[in-house]
Amino acid sequence: MIKIFKLPDLGEGLTESEIVAWLVAPGDEVTLNQHIADVETAKAVVELPSPFAGVVRVLHQPAGVVVHVGEPIVSFDIGGEPDTPDTGAVDAPAPVEAPVQQREANLVGYGPAVERGGHPQRRARPGGGPAVVADRPAPDPAAPADRDTPVALSSQPPTAVDAAPDQVAPAAASAVERPRSTPPVRALARDLGIDLTTVTGTGRDGLITRDDVRAHLTESVPAAGLPGAPPDRSRPETLERESRTPIKSLRKITAAAMVQSAFTAPHVTEFLTIDVTPTVELLDSLRADRQFADAGIGILAVVAKALCLAVGRTPAVNTRWDEPAGEIVQFHHVNLGIAAATPRGLLVPNIVDADRLDLRGLAAALAELTTAARAGTTTPAALSGGTITITNIGVFGIDAGTPILNPGEAAILALGSIRSQPWAYRGQVALRKVLTLSLSFDHRLVDGEQGSRFLSDIGTILADPARVLAMV
Repeated sequence: MIKIFKLPDLGEGLTESEIVAWLVAPGDEVTLNQHIADVETAKAVVELPSPFAGVVRVLHQPAGVVVHVGEPIVSFDIGGEPDTPDTGAVDAPAPVEAPVQQREANLVGYGPAVERGGHPQRRARPGGGPAVVADRPAPDPAAPADRDTPVALSSQPPTAVDAAPDQVAPAAASAVERPRSTPPVRALARDLGIDLTTVTGTGRDGLITRDDVRAHLTESVPAAGLPGAPPDRSRPETLERESRTPIKSLRKITAAAMVQSAFTAPHVTEFLTIDVTPTVELLDSLRADRQFADAGIGILAVVAKALCLAVGRTPAVNTRWDEPAGEIVQFHHVNLGIAAATPRGLLVPNIVDADRLDLRGLAAALAELTTAARAGTTTPAALSGGTITITNIGVFGIDAGTPILNPGEAAILALGSIRSQPWAYRGQVALRKVLTLSLSFDHRLVDGEQGSRFLSDIGTILADPARVLAMV
């Protein structure tokens, strides 16, 4: 019996997803819930499990194609009863495990991610389950591919770009072994037009790394123009003046959300430059203290703590404008978002109930968030439900900016670079550690006086940490 598996609804309100890589090929035998493909949503690369145990007959869409929910993506021969025509019946959908691989990330960034309007994250769920259809012969491979026509891609294993690390389909064991790599590396190779079967991996157990792909690209490009090098007649006289990339996945969702935020919430941005030498000295003393030496407390943790304390004095910055209900939602907790830049775009994982954590707890939470982001294991649930955000632009050497609000949030704080500058200090000019804070807020929710007081409170804490005793 032939069963068709249609792209399920992966949650998050998305109507389409990109097939990043197929981990199986026509002729492969699969088991129930076996990981058969990586599918990219707006937030993560999701592992798509098989809803059936059987043999893969047809891959209806190649890797790299954006598929709409409900479109056929793969057909299985599950044996048993003879083929029956498609009656429109829906079989039990495959369960989609929510945590997934997300492209490796660095915990730095300017501006927020999207889809975080303070609503609880919906658990990823499949939908549009597979239907029973009659088997159809594979079309002529020479014929042009059509999105509505199933294409038998090959009886051979998928190319290296479609392969997943540490996994080879059972039926392909006797064929060429797929190169081991990670989704970001496969994406890089696909963008550069490199076949990973031609790349030698230098990572652990032969894993192909980004450096391996870049090195292979360098080796494959002729040394044109170098002294003594023969002229390359195959290269065009002029380089390509432009290139085009489809707008899809996270970039598409981010663009829509930023436009919505910029033209829905009236943004106001204020700046405050302060002497943070006392905070820098406090951090130095904590690192020298054996009780805090291994706590990893840095400037971001101190700013996060200062923000949480300041929220208690100006609750208006921790609110949401609910247009359909005609209400202002006041949050009585702080889910603190930390903007992160990833190869896929901007994401904002958040620290739940950050206001209940002490300085050591915030530092530990930031460390966990950083580790997950760099390992590519940040879950969709960790990217939802934020109430206010910090973006650390200082790591890029930037002093100030005008960050755009996360849709649904009332404020976002940008942390600039700490610089040694001449500063008026006790009646004299001295070299001090100076920092600029940038606060953008929604003027529907936060008045100028409230935003100014909130920013001033953060600045006061950073300029004189001992003043906290008089503020709480």
